[in-house]
Amino acid sequence: MSHSDSSTDDTIDMRMRQEEDTARIPESQLTGPEFDSRPDLLDRIAQWGPTSTPAGAFQLVPVRIGRDLRLIARWMNDPAVAAFWELGGPDDVTASHLGGQLDGDGRSVPCLGVLDGVPMSYWEVYRADLDPLARHYPARPHDTGIHLLIGRIGDRGQGLGTTLLRAAADLVLEHRPSCARVVAEPDLRNTPCVAAFLGAGFRFSAEVDLPGKRAALMLRDRALRHLL
Repeated sequence: MSHSDSSTDDTIDMRMRQEEDTARIPESQLTGPEFDSRPDLLDRIAQWGPTSTPAGAFQLVPVRIGRDLRLIARWMNDPAVAAFWELGGPDDVTASHLGGQLDGDGRSVPCLGVLDGVPMSYWEVYRADLDPLARHYPARPHDTGIHLLIGRIGDRGQGLGTTLLRAAADLVLEHRPSCARVVAEPDLRNTPCVAAFLGAGFRFSAEVDLPGKRAALMLRDRALRHLL
């Protein structure tokens, strides 16, 4: 392949990535009736709807592998993401990770974070009290955990993670009345992520040793929701 051919391919690839980064999800796909028949341990995330934030309308939209795999796999192969998620590689690595949740018992739901109709982040909302994490801290019934990665590079380093973490935690507390705490366990080495949780009203509770990482246990309490 000549140098000119390579440059052309790079330009096409960049254009395709830019189109993916700005592609909107049709409004008809922002809720998913097909999720209603699955085991429901998280109070129907697909029906939660959007919430207003200073950055725009934000919504958690459950993943559909056929629609979302390529985008999420690309995010997972970003070196800054792969360093902590460890899901880089072929698309089937990401597909296996997503499928393990989608085909499971409903205790974890993978979602796109959609801002003003555009998917720009990946989330996992999970029952922390039913997760192996519960062996590492004094879990309470219905504790709900969240994982987050900001997919679009241009959205990082601007405080957007803090805004969206607060919004996501508020969505959990609003739609899961049995949940008294939102839980997170970011890698202690990921200081920007820990700082984002603190800025979003989470409090640092403890350091915990988890498989593959030493984590900061972060909690957002319903009772303190309007104070922090």
